Amino acid sequence: MSPAPTFDGEVRDAVAKRHDLTETVLGSLMIAFDGLELPAAVEERLATTPTAGVTLFRFSNVGDPAQIRLLTAAIQAAAATPLPLLIAADQEGGQLIGLGEGTTPFAGNMALGAAGDPLLVERVWRAMGLELRALGVNVNYGPVCDLATNPANPAIGIRSFGDDPNAVGELVAAAVRGLQSSGVAAALKHFPGIGDAGADSHHELPLLAADRDALDGRELVPFRAGIAAGARVVMSAHLAVPALTGDPGLPSTLSPAVMDSLLRGELGFSGVSITDALDMGAIAQGSNQVLDVLAALRAGVDLLLTAPDPDARGRIEAGLRHAAARGLVDGSAARASTARVRDLREWLSGFDQPELSIVGSAPHLALAKELAARAVTLVRDDIGLLPLALAPTDRIAAIMPTPTDLTPADTSSTVAPGLASALRAHHPAVDEIVVGHVPSVEEIAAVRERVRGHRLIVVGTTAAFTARGQAALVEALLTAGPPVVTVALRTPFDLAAYPASRVHASSYGILHPSLEALGAALFGKTGFPGRLPAAVPGLYPTGHGLVR
Repeated sequence: MSPAPTFDGEVRDAVAKRHDLTETVLGSLMIAFDGLELPAAVEERLATTPTAGVTLFRFSNVGDPAQIRLLTAAIQAAAATPLPLLIAADQEGGQLIGLGEGTTPFAGNMALGAAGDPLLVERVWRAMGLELRALGVNVNYGPVCDLATNPANPAIGIRSFGDDPNAVGELVAAAVRGLQSSGVAAALKHFPGIGDAGADSHHELPLLAADRDALDGRELVPFRAGIAAGARVVMSAHLAVPALTGDPGLPSTLSPAVMDSLLRGELGFSGVSITDALDMGAIAQGSNQVLDVLAALRAGVDLLLTAPDPDARGRIEAGLRHAAARGLVDGSAARASTARVRDLREWLSGFDQPELSIVGSAPHLALAKELAARAVTLVRDDIGLLPLALAPTDRIAAIMPTPTDLTPADTSSTVAPGLASALRAHHPAVDEIVVGHVPSVEEIAAVRERVRGHRLIVVGTTAAFTARGQAALVEALLTAGPPVVTVALRTPFDLAAYPASRVHASSYGILHPSLEALGAALFGKTGFPGRLPAAVPGLYPTGHGLVR
């Protein structure tokens, strides 16, 4: 018969268990930092403290592809673990290209929705995955599963495949297959669906007022499809969904009803769950932030996505250590999360890293051009103006707003205005006019005066549905004299803000391939094969498009 344990032995065992729990909980963090090289403090942290991985951010960590590959290699070397750390980024294509201009400029999900071909989606997302792998990134925060059902949503827009749940679900599944075939984990976002919200969770807590039946028939459909396709990760939304939580003030990230009962119980997801970024205004910041972090863990979330703020991460880590020491963390749940993350890392270890030359390679650039050409959509041509037939001396005014980030999940500000150059590829006399994101009354008057002598006006908008100044500019140009072609350069909803336009097209993006495809289609060098992936309120249904 073994002797009874001594009091000192019990204390040592308890201390050891608390230490193990602390290590386990700290291993739930996806950390981040500022710098194109690995800072010494972060290198030490990776070497001495359990860490799930690192998130790279465009404006914090990204230079050119060679620099990114060196940085990710340094991260993995610092951790010195037998399994790869998770290294993640937002590489959605379109308006959010988290790994910089050196990667292939694929149009985003809404362009893929306009093309409507799951095989094309699979090809594009596999190509993006191969580039991510070559850069050393093994988790992509995508695809977006949110539906484009609210034109006033400030955060989603062309990040969505469209507004039809079943069509979006089919494309989400194709994206998951393509991305994960390259050895990069797909992270479905933003669960349980933020597309119909009217606020941006980067700044405040949005409310989704739909009832449970509506959620089942709408928001949850793409997530079910992505999970069925084998998605390895699901990212939560900082979104109030009272139909699920019973509380209009509770972010779904912090709700066991959403992150456990619904995601794991009803939808059967067995992979890794992760919060959206913890620096967003929809959840508590400052001294109360750690309370929401603990609530997320208690809700069943596996990973905590921190931003590149060392003070905030320090507060979170200190709070997690204290919570573990006080027994406020469920040890069995923490160990289950660790096991799920380990399974993901084991899966990632089974893929080789491609050569860096695949990033921005000729086949990928050709695929980006194919996508853009298949997406461009002719919505209206009431006067038979297209294809354009002009004399070489006829002058075109090409007008567009300065590219602007409409939400923190946006990298459009890094893109140079390109509408004029896209038209110059087909016509020699094009004058470029770039206006402010919200043109002033004086700016609008000056542009209207300037275009009087032109044979044609092509004016693009990027947010006319929500930025009234852009719509006012178009309305002024429609009465300036020359014929006008309007183009929705992002979401197709803009036409509803200036419905008097008689000739209108959608490009679903301002990246070079999208504008190049638009120019070719306007001049009849190619067609307009795309179809609206989301309805234009009061004007055109989903699926509309003119054959020209």
